Amino acid sequence: MIAIVGPTAGGKTDLAIEAARILGAQVISVDSMQIYRGMDIGTAKPTVIERRGVVHHMIDVAEPEDEFSVAEFRRQGRAIIETSNVPLIITGGSGLHFRALVDPMSFAPTDPGLREELESSEATFLIEELAQADSGAGEHVDLANTRRVIRAVEIFRLTGETPSQRAHSAEAEDLRRYQPDIDFTAIGIDPGSLLDERIGGRLSQMKEGGLVSEVRGLEKRMGRTAASAVGYREIIDHLNGEIDLEQAFEAISRNTRKLAKKQRTWFQRDPRIHWIPWLVDADERVERILEYVN
Repeated sequence: MIAIVGPTAGGKTDLAIEAARILGAQVISVDSMQIYRGMDIGTAKPTVIERRGVVHHMIDVAEPEDEFSVAEFRRQGRAIIETSNVPLIITGGSGLHFRALVDPMSFAPTDPGLREELESSEATFLIEELAQADSGAGEHVDLANTRRVIRAVEIFRLTGETPSQRAHSAEAEDLRRYQPDIDFTAIGIDPGSLLDERIGGRLSQMKEGGLVSEVRGLEKRMGRTAASAVGYREIIDHLNGEIDLEQAFEAISRNTRKLAKKQRTWFQRDPRIHWIPWLVDADERVERILEYVN
């Protein structure tokens, strides 16, 4: 199995499609937002025409109002991998979803009622609860991040497992050693100093392609996860009268660059990824990928 990964706007999708056409393969998307139906323009989801007949998995598998967890993504994605009788190419920019597919990663249970209770609680009380149960919790949970604190308390109450215990489990050790469950060859794509320019070009295409209209049509249906996507939350702020349209697109540009930086950091930590030189000519990039795979 092949993986083509890297920061957003790096050209991964086109390369994966062309490589899949040559190899007779299908594509599994590891994009956390392309899973949602209707979220097309803002996620740079390849159209049916752009897919050029290549079957794509894990695209359009949930409604915007759904809270589609990484655990469910792993369950559906693993089922595709385990039952496929053709080559597969994983591609996308979500490092977490990529590792959920290929690495030994389990997910603690969740409870909507408990989550609602914790979200209405004062963060200081939750941090104190964690500290009483686990004096080392701050080494493994960003206590300044309320969502992370809520999740850690939720896991503790449901399973009795503290952050320190989870961090030192056998599974966590395997993850730190990058020991996969599934064999793969990973290629990293990164346009380097050209990334800002490519992000700007993509954003212009989204603006001209009707991003505002897309968000306006979806806004009332979007759940918390979908509404948090870069490109969508900024336009929602605009539609709610909080910022003007120019400010919204400036925020999208800024937040996309931040996202790309995080993606770079995530993937560059993974020693299994082979980074090939980024060439302007897409055909040459495909040739490099195939040469390395072969």
